[in-house]
Amino acid sequence: MNLCMDDCRKFDAILNGELLTALGCTEPIAIAYGAAKARELLGALPERMTVECSGNLIKNARAVVVPMSVDLRGIEAAAVLGAVGGDASRELEVLATVTQEDLALTKRLLAEKMCEVRLLETSAKLHIIISCRRGGDSCMVEIMHEHNRIVHMEKNGQTVYDVPHDPTAVEGGGVDCSCLTLEKIAAYGRTADLSGVTQVLDRQIVYNSAIAQEGLTGSWGEMVGQTLLDVYGDSVGVRARAAAAAGSDARMNGCEMPVVINSGSGNQGITVSVPVIEYAKELGSSHEELCRALAVSNLIAIMQKYKVGRLSAFCGAVSAGTAAACGIAFLQGADADIMGVIITNALGNIGGVVCDGAKSSCAAKISSSIEAGLMGYEMAKRGRVFRPGEGLVKDRYEQTIDNFCRMAKNGMESTDEEILRIMVES
Repeated sequence: MNLCMDDCRKFDAILNGELLTALGCTEPIAIAYGAAKARELLGALPERMTVECSGNLIKNARAVVVPMSVDLRGIEAAAVLGAVGGDASRELEVLATVTQEDLALTKRLLAEKMCEVRLLETSAKLHIIISCRRGGDSCMVEIMHEHNRIVHMEKNGQTVYDVPHDPTAVEGGGVDCSCLTLEKIAAYGRTADLSGVTQVLDRQIVYNSAIAQEGLTGSWGEMVGQTLLDVYGDSVGVRARAAAAAGSDARMNGCEMPVVINSGSGNQGITVSVPVIEYAKELGSSHEELCRALAVSNLIAIMQKYKVGRLSAFCGAVSAGTAAACGIAFLQGADADIMGVIITNALGNIGGVVCDGAKSSCAAKISSSIEAGLMGYEMAKRGRVFRPGEGLVKDRYEQTIDNFCRMAKNGMESTDEEILRIMVES
């Protein structure tokens, strides 16, 4: 199958639009970005702040360490630090310029409880409204569907910025991912001119490899990556799991190194890239071969997450881990049919893993997801695939993917709500 130029341009746009650089977990960073923008709009540090967040935002922002804060966790910390020391022009790297003075002031304001957090009743999974006040002045900044997508701003009750936005609309910010299929992705990986995406792929290689190495050498979180190497040795399959898990170990626990994300998630960006990089080293693959495999793995993850949505009760590491296995298989000559079998086998294994927020245990889920993807590949190489009619598996892998995505998006809606209720109760 050959791709037309229009499809190649679309795939380039998807990769450049999705593979953004972020410093820290993207949910607290989105809050910090909104708060920094609100301070900029207000023209002064607010005296009072109210942060309203959708349930999924609360779930993913409440337990991770806010980057540049050393040890502060949660929504209030992200919002106040963003307002005090954030640079809104840097978007998902908004906290990169925070100073020790900013941190000291943030801690004082948190102790004074100048920030209030509320659950936002909304149908949008990713939705933030930040309201600030100082003296007689007030402002509001609203973010929806994407972590860096501001849709509405007000100053003293007057609208100063607004773009069409609908909480019930399909998530995403303008790049249509419905064109993605395994056959087209495989063709793109084999034949496309990647000059338009080489820069972002190179950045993913450098940044995500660096945080993985930091996780393997530092004492971050529960050290899942290092545990894997200690227990299971250093074969390439173990290294692929360990390095990716280690990147999450560091990232979930406050490491101040940037990550190139996928589908709005740094953990998914790490998962979809680091295992492919490890296998490319083992196989002696060229830089071009690695970039082509990364293009494939990134696009396969995006294809699945586009159908599920940015935030849900379905763990994004599952789709990213299966995509990484497809990228590894592509490095070794696999076609779309083999990759379809890999996804079928992996989803048939761990397709029901839930997301109960961003935290240290994400590293373990990343390891499990990559392991499931690699086992799915070993089964595929031996002509083994779970049979149609077993659970959600159908006779065509496209149907199987759609079934699991439907289950994740629609079927796990009540699961998502119950997870949030349990977390809030605790």
